[in-house]
Amino acid sequence: MRLAEVTQLISTDIRRALIGIGVTGLSVARFLQSQGREFDVYDSRDNPPGLDVFKKEFPGVQVHLGALEDGDLCGYSEVILSPGIDPKNSWVQSALQAGVKVFGDIELFAQAVDKPVIAITGSNAKSTVTSLVAEMAKADGFNVGVGGNLGTAALDLLEENVDLYVLELSSFQLELVGSLAPVAACVLNLSADHMDRYASMLEYHAAKQRIYKKAERLIFNREDELTQPLVQDGQTSLSFGLDNPDINDFGLRQLSGETWLVRGHHPLIAADDVALKGSHNHANVLAAMALAEAVGISESAMKKVAREFAGLPHRCQLVSRHMSVQWIDDSKATNVGAVVAALEGLGLGKNIVLIAGGQAKGQKFDELKSLIKAHVKQLVLIGQDADKLASVLQDCAPILFAVSMDVAVQVAAQSSQAGDIVLLSPACASFDMFNGYEHRGNEFARAVEALV
Repeated sequence: MRLAEVTQLISTDIRRALIGIGVTGLSVARFLQSQGREFDVYDSRDNPPGLDVFKKEFPGVQVHLGALEDGDLCGYSEVILSPGIDPKNSWVQSALQAGVKVFGDIELFAQAVDKPVIAITGSNAKSTVTSLVAEMAKADGFNVGVGGNLGTAALDLLEENVDLYVLELSSFQLELVGSLAPVAACVLNLSADHMDRYASMLEYHAAKQRIYKKAERLIFNREDELTQPLVQDGQTSLSFGLDNPDINDFGLRQLSGETWLVRGHHPLIAADDVALKGSHNHANVLAAMALAEAVGISESAMKKVAREFAGLPHRCQLVSRHMSVQWIDDSKATNVGAVVAALEGLGLGKNIVLIAGGQAKGQKFDELKSLIKAHVKQLVLIGQDADKLASVLQDCAPILFAVSMDVAVQVAAQSSQAGDIVLLSPACASFDMFNGYEHRGNEFARAVEALV
């Protein structure tokens, strides 16, 4: 549906409420204003960040601050939730029971977009694969709008001259989507995350699987059964993985003594030529290639980016080689699955000093046991839930505690020797000690620099 067609559907008697002032809220407000749609704004915080900016940009909009109660939204026709707000809140449920339409910014985007969309989700590696696909498209001459849960909010991407949209989508964004119809969609992997929001893995799985609902091509990880879609009439599917693939799928093969990334029996690029190191990153490149192929991106563009793309900040990023030790910032690893991927990709016997800890988000850490036993020579724990990790992992590796990132880095330096890797891969959220995972990673890099 084109933007002009959306405008024609606007009804003057529709009352709208936007819930949440923030990056997403601002993008929704700008979009609604551009379409001539009136709206009110609510935020449960008494003084939310960005309030002054919002009031300056939208002086005529009525803003309601403070906790919402059941019934507060029942007089509206539509309620647009920011993704950080749980739809299970009683005041949201009361609105739904009153017949109010409740949705999010991605639903608005889906109703307005008129160009092909590639949609990517998963517990881990979403940003890396989204960036890989976007770079492949750019290398092939596409004008690309890239964002969603990564960088620019989806509604801020809507422009007439965009050829292709590549969106990273979180489970929170997918919960309220009904109209999104990507040309290709992928669930990269699924492991326990956000268990402080979801009652079970089944509920989390259901949110992620919504990305497939109206997609044309469904791309999944054949080594992770939770990513496998239920294929409907008119849909096609293919897979990626680190084993030998079937004729139409993406995977790895041994060719003349070398490991190659392939599609079926067709060789694409030698694994040693991929800029991103580690087997988990080979899977990411394979997923990106499968998605890129779906929109006709050339093989030469895919291979060029695979050779050159060195990764994103705070995602298994090499920050230093000090005293022949590699110091790797994987601060974005805020859940167990991300740490599993890093240890599997980087572990070579007991060669890793692992810095972990923070806010556990209701996670269980048992899945880490075997990998820590196999690859971690020293575990350095920080943050609010360090004791929880220690109680689970106490028999897997020697444990030391650190009260700050500076101390953690100093302890790690004393515990490592030439050829080792010191890996910051926390398995936890960062807000107990830092402003976010970026701040945590930057503090790690600063502390490493101070060792010199």
